[in-house]
Amino acid sequence: MNETVYLETSVLGYLTARSTKNLIIAANIEVTKEWWASRRNTFTLYISQVVLDEVARGDSEIAARRLELLSGLSLVELNQSVRSLSAQFLMRSSLPPKASDDAVHIAAATVHGLDYLLTWNCKHIANAQIQRKLAEVSQDCGYQLPVICTPYELLGD
Repeated sequence: MNETVYLETSVLGYLTARSTKNLIIAANIEVTKEWWASRRNTFTLYISQVVLDEVARGDSEIAARRLELLSGLSLVELNQSVRSLSAQFLMRSSLPPKASDDAVHIAAATVHGLDYLLTWNCKHIANAQIQRKLAEVSQDCGYQLPVICTPYELLGD
């Protein structure tokens, strides 16, 4: 059975981003495209309604491309367990209130027992200091936090 990945919205943003002269962003775009082309089929991919809502925002043409990329992916349910864990993350970690959608992404991947949460959001999600507290909260609530990483970390050999 394939390992499982929750795709957070920022990955889709980089996958459909316009070219840029910012070298770091340009590199992230290329890494994301490489991961999508060469590695995504080695995983079972999941998203949530929050991802669908977020990718539908902004430029309508690019939003349509993002939504098209997501067609056929499985949705994890945003049930009461996800909502409760998300609330715990916001209360007991360093996540600010404005990161409530980020808390839902993390809680959805955690509650549904997914192996990885793939993101480029290094401010609130792939943040080593915040992850320590998220792991503690998850364990206190009877869950194991998935590995939270960027596409670069899942490129393989």
